[in-house]
Amino acid sequence: MIRHGGTRMTDLPEEAIEEAERLTRLARRASGEEARAYRRNREETLAEYGYTARVREADDTLVCHPEEWLDEEGLVRTERIEDLERGVERSLSGPGEPEDWEAVASHNAEIAERVEDEHGETHGATARALAEFASNHYAKPIESLTEAELAEFREEYFPRNAWPSDDQRERLSLSIEYTIEAATTDRDGTNA
Repeated sequence: MIRHGGTRMTDLPEEAIEEAERLTRLARRASGEEARAYRRNREETLAEYGYTARVREADDTLVCHPEEWLDEEGLVRTERIEDLERGVERSLSGPGEPEDWEAVASHNAEIAERVEDEHGETHGATARALAEFASNHYAKPIESLTEAELAEFREEYFPRNAWPSDDQRERLSLSIEYTIEAATTDRDGTNA
């Protein structure tokens, strides 16, 4: 199976994978009918491409794979799997329990505000996009993003989801640098 950040293409578009991950996270924060509605939406999104999903609790991972891998009881049959690379895995683990998401999102938004205050609107807009990416896709603080996750932001998320201006595109690397610096430095200028 292809893990997050891999290069092999699957039958499932990146936008559908991201939406499935987003709906899974929303379902975790909801309860009752609202949670069921998010899971139904995830299944409908994936079904358009002949995929389904489950959460592997052992390592808190969303697993998306072709429906044809399942038998009548909904169990994956290994003899039906011709190419493991058609499956996609996304870690759902973040800084702790799902209820920590709000604290992480608030922390990341504050960093984006600080970048805008200190470096202007263009860098602030990119910092907000990075804050949303870190919060919604990884549920982790900006300063905890790995190099691979930052590369994913630069190459995939930013061009498709941030609606960047030409100025933002030209200053992307510097904006990320300012944002990481703000995330790792206290307001008084000392390292966090």
